[in-house]
Amino acid sequence: MRPLRIVVAKPGLDGHDRGAKVVARALRDAGMEVIYTGLHQTPEQIVATALAEDADAVGLSVLSGAHLTLFRRVVDQLAEAEASDIVVFGGGIIPAADRAELAEMGVAHVFTPGATMADIVAWVRQNVSSADR
Repeated sequence: MRPLRIVVAKPGLDGHDRGAKVVARALRDAGMEVIYTGLHQTPEQIVATALAEDADAVGLSVLSGAHLTLFRRVVDQLAEAEASDIVVFGGGIIPAADRAELAEMGVAHVFTPGATMADIVAWVRQNVSSADR
């Protein structure tokens, strides 16, 4: 079985990517293949990268407050591309009140400030599979 392939992305205009880079490095150090897209990515660019890289999951980092719109666009575009089997998870400054709506739209998990890298790595290992792809 090949290593998990995870796209880590910063959608929208948010320019703070330190957390995304730390998560990307932790996943890489745990033996996963990580594709970091860089800042200011559109949902279309993120989905195109996930498809081109045969990703098992997409991790989105949003601190700007636009998480509902940006996550929805990524989830919807994956569905349109018949790639809903790509797990979408995220993190950032996301109010508790919005987490249920994110779950309803198909976001598998949301990590908030204080989540440890060990927790994120363990969750990805338990909830993302490369066997189905």
